[in-house]
Amino acid sequence: MSEHRATITWARHGVDFGYKTFPRDHVWHFESGVEVPASSAPGYLGNAQRVDPEAAFVAALSSCHMLTFLALASNKGFVVDSYDDTAVGHLEKNANGKLAVSRVELHPKIVYSGAKQPTQADLDWLHDKAHRECFIANSVTTEVSVVSAS
Repeated sequence: MSEHRATITWARHGVDFGYKTFPRDHVWHFESGVEVPASSAPGYLGNAQRVDPEAAFVAALSSCHMLTFLALASNKGFVVDSYDDTAVGHLEKNANGKLAVSRVELHPKIVYSGAKQPTQADLDWLHDKAHRECFIANSVTTEVSVVSAS
């Protein structure tokens, strides 16, 4: 149906290649021309001024859920003025004892306008359907939950 490409570039630049000293900084290049400075998380000797893969994973889940939610809300006749989410991913050991982002909690704060306002039942349906239709959520085994949905 479609392909999505990213090119990741990293170079040592002459720095010692010991575990504690090799550089974690690298760049994600996307077909659109956007470049994202990336690194490992600071807890894994990365650069706090760059995006780490785990945070990007959480952002991708949140973004996909939001975009799916907005499409569904629009189709149902709800007018969304803003959508803010402070998503939290939990890096912990999975059932196999391996570190994984095993859970992601979405905390959307949504503002609506117009005469048609969603009920709690509407919101529950929208978030459930958004989760079930989100391409990223359908691609992973991570538990994703919506907390304090509005």
